[in-house]
Amino acid sequence: MREKQIREIMEKFEIKPSFHRFKILEYLINNKTHPTADDIYTALFKEIPTLSKTTVYNTLKHFVSKGIVSELMIEENEVRYDFEVSPHIHLKCKKCGKIYDIYKECEILTHKKIDGHKIEEYHIYLKGICKECLKGR
Repeated sequence: MREKQIREIMEKFEIKPSFHRFKILEYLINNKTHPTADDIYTALFKEIPTLSKTTVYNTLKHFVSKGIVSELMIEENEVRYDFEVSPHIHLKCKKCGKIYDIYKECEILTHKKIDGHKIEEYHIYLKGICKECLKGR
């Protein structure tokens, strides 16, 4: 994604632009791997030696609060981040550990209320073996 488009996204979500925020958002947009904060820090530190883990964590927290990024907690001790915030399902492969976005139609993701309860967020996580691992690759 181009710099201008990333700046427009930041403006739309009322995020004050800074170099670190821009680079973290750019990384999330360009890396659909559902990275952890440590993954992002490790990837960007080579390019930005002034980056701190605290900055990455605080920036991600800010992005989540603004609704530009969502948190995934498929495992108890691991928070991952996703630039795609529209309701969808995640599958974590037990063999390779990759996390996949699944956009199949799922009726439950269309409900705003269930049994009289107002639904504000969806977090549907599946665990299994991905199609690449099933092929033996």
